[in-house]
Amino acid sequence: MKYLQSILWNRKLNGIAVLFSCCLLLFSHCTQQESTRLPNENSVTPPPTPDAIPFVYADTSSAWRQTAVGRHGKLQVRGNTIVDKNGEPVQLRGMSLFWSQWIGQYWNKQAVQWLRDDWKINVIRAAMAVDHGGYATNPAQEKAKVMAVVEAAIELGIYVIIDFHVHEANKYEAEAKVFFAEMAQRYGQYPNVIYEPWNEPLQTGGWRMYIKPYHESIIGVIRQYDEDNLIVCGTGHYSMKVDEASLDPVKDVNVAYTLHYYAGTHQQALRRQAQKALERGAALFVTEYGVGGASSNGTINEEEARLWWDFLDEHKISHCNWSVADKEEVHSALLPGASPTGGWMWMDLTPSGRLVRGEIRAKNP
Repeated sequence: MKYLQSILWNRKLNGIAVLFSCCLLLFSHCTQQESTRLPNENSVTPPPTPDAIPFVYADTSSAWRQTAVGRHGKLQVRGNTIVDKNGEPVQLRGMSLFWSQWIGQYWNKQAVQWLRDDWKINVIRAAMAVDHGGYATNPAQEKAKVMAVVEAAIELGIYVIIDFHVHEANKYEAEAKVFFAEMAQRYGQYPNVIYEPWNEPLQTGGWRMYIKPYHESIIGVIRQYDEDNLIVCGTGHYSMKVDEASLDPVKDVNVAYTLHYYAGTHQQALRRQAQKALERGAALFVTEYGVGGASSNGTINEEEARLWWDFLDEHKISHCNWSVADKEEVHSALLPGASPTGGWMWMDLTPSGRLVRGEIRAKNP
């Protein structure tokens, strides 16, 4: 009998042990499952990237208040016109830097300041390359150039266009979202900033299918962090199809449309297209133009250049000339070897540089 009782007792203990083990396994499994659902109180949220931390600069001096941004403040679109903080039409005149990955030596505060003080520009365009060795493959390097120019413009009181300089931006939409999210977080509080999400779309008839959806996607990212700074949207066929875009505008209240031209090639026919877009209520911004032909060879066409300037003045359309570069081509403003930090004399300028400098100095305050 004792032997039988002993066997029964051992079996009871074994059963309890098995039950206890099962409970432990179940508890362990629940804990593991719970850890995948609930945040670990010891985990640390990764900090924002350094490039997304807001840039801090404040200048309330009387000198800064006399700068372009000090006078005009935040830019807004009203109808087919860009207006300033007082609701008055504003026309900016300035320069575009060259593709960042190829001629980056002028992407610095000294050069930008010389352009402001000597050329009298009130807007600078930072044409950040995306492909061909640009941001897509060297993001930190190319973004640093943009940041240097943007921060210089903020400190100098001029406007700055952050340009995603590529012809097929829809292939780099993921990269564009990251880039513009960082730029909007870092600089969105400053009225100096203008965004240009797509330089020159190649598609001739792809506004509705490719170009507009891309713009609205990037605008959605920008507006998460910057609710109201101006955005300039590239248009079809190298940003010349503004009439097409005006028929199906982007869904945002503070958007203008990009018009590009090269005076030796694009003349009255393109001005008529621009006129149609204006009549339909689209605001235009010439973020890039040249006083020669579309080819980088040849000579300047001063007569057509002046016809274009007259058209832009009549409609208060802002413009940036292509480009601050010392490359041996008709559109470069500088002769080869010109100083990377400004201080350029008349003899350092090309025929294009001399003509454009004279135009800007004559009309900008």
